[in-house]
This record gives sequence, structure tokens and C-alpha cells, in this order.
Amino acid sequence: MQNRNNKIKTMKIKKHYKPLPEYLAIGPSDIHGAGIFAKEDIPAGIEIGITHIYDPDFDDDHIRTPLGGFINHSETPTCEIKTDESETIRKLYTLTKIEAGKELTVTYNWYNPKDNGNI
Repeated sequence: MQNRNNKIKTMKIKKHYKPLPEYLAIGPSDIHGAGIFAKEDIPAGIEIGITHIYDPDFDDDHIRTPLGGFINHSETPTCEIKTDESETIRKLYTLTKIEAGKELTVTYNWYNPKDNGNI
């Protein structure tokens, strides 16, 4: 019993995965289908989270998270996606202050959404 208690005490506490930060929600979009919306004001210049993870076994060589899967295109985006130094993770960052109730958007640069009939 002593060893078991020691093991429990030394276990690392891991953060639970959350598909979206608590200040975001997925909802109906006027742009296309569903989008990501601010539940509260979000300041400019912050990291929101991971949108894509490189994995050559998936379409387009990436796994999309809910942030990457539901973010919609805009020619006047409120956010941008940046690739990390290892080129394996893409993250979403705010470009402007986003008010509660507003949709978060990026300018797609992997493909033109107009070519796919998505806007």
C-alpha cells in the first residue's frame, strides 16, 4: 500500500483537452455553415490555440482541431494562423480586438474558398 500511495503522489496532473477555449463557441455563420464566435471580448494580439497539427497520414497532411475546422474565411480577417518553428503546429492569433458575439475569421491561404463554392 505504501508504494501505491507514493506512486499516486508522484503522478503528474495533466490538463484536460478542451476543443475550444471557454470564451469561444461554435454557431451558425452568415459566412458559411458554422463558425467560431467570441462569447466575450477578446483582445488583439493573443494566441487562441492550435488549429492544425502536421501528420502526413491525413488529407492535406494535417489534422484539424475544432479551431481549424470551423474558422471561416474573410478578406478582412480578425485572426491569422501562424506555423511554429518546427513547422508541425499551426496556431490561431487575434489581429484585432474581437467583441462578444462576433465571428472569428482568417484569410484562407491553402486554397481559394470561392473555387470550392464555399462562399
